[in-house]
Amino acid sequence: MDFVNIHHLELFYYVAKYEGITAAVRKMPYGIQQPAVSGQILHLEKDLGVKLFNRRPFALTPAGEELYDYLYPFFSRLSDVEARLKGEGSRHLRIAASAAVLRNQLPDVLAEMRVAEPNLRLTLREVEPADMHATLSNQQADIGVSVIYGRYTDGLQTRELLKLPFVLLVPEAWKAVRFTDLLEDDEFGKGRVATCPLVGLPPHEVLGKIFQEALDEREIQWTPSVEVDSLEIVEEYVARGFGAGVSVQIPGREIQKGVRHMPLRGFPPVVVGAVFQGSLKPLAKDFLTLASKRAKQLGKKR
Repeated sequence: MDFVNIHHLELFYYVAKYEGITAAVRKMPYGIQQPAVSGQILHLEKDLGVKLFNRRPFALTPAGEELYDYLYPFFSRLSDVEARLKGEGSRHLRIAASAAVLRNQLPDVLAEMRVAEPNLRLTLREVEPADMHATLSNQQADIGVSVIYGRYTDGLQTRELLKLPFVLLVPEAWKAVRFTDLLEDDEFGKGRVATCPLVGLPPHEVLGKIFQEALDEREIQWTPSVEVDSLEIVEEYVARGFGAGVSVQIPGREIQKGVRHMPLRGFPPVVVGAVFQGSLKPLAKDFLTLASKRAKQLGKKR
């Protein structure tokens, strides 16, 4: 089954509206030459098997009248719908980030944005770093804030915002003051092993993966005895004495009583950044500017 070309129908709508090809060419919202319009209208009449209008003087045929009445509700409202959608889109920002970022860092940035844009509409999606690539590639968010790890494809771009050092969380009562105090040589003398349990993230989680890679480079054997889904839960189980926990030091965030930080000197920092696809719309650019400003402020607190 052959379908009528929608562009041909649009051209006919303008010709009928402005009562002639010459007038339509002058008043259409985009440039097109008169011979092209004439040729495409002839194609439309051939596809439909009817004559749509008389040229001189211009007059719609009964078939042309019927087609114009059918097309008018759609094409006459198209510019209004386009303007409304663009207007809504210009005030709507979709952000993907982890629960910790959504809870702790974004409220201040978004509150500042609302001062400049009181009608700001937000869609905030909780997305872990491992799922960020798919979320943005499928255009389910305008911009993401995530741990930057590995290579991004599908035209995704990254912008570094902040580097966070890895730390160990240990019960305050422990006597160990350095990471090496928790290690001993393995039985074969080819590496080192930890002397206490580890509370950590699953190996498929980006932070867990980065930490395990750093341990492997140092020939240290230490896998989680307790796997949890978030850094907040890591802290809770360390406080309850389940072991040492891997975490990152977030500026301005206090840890709970009974837990202290132990630095992991020489370990690579965790890079947090913005991830996006293609060109950012103005609202997303504004967000990135404010997020960068916020990241610099946090960096000075360390």
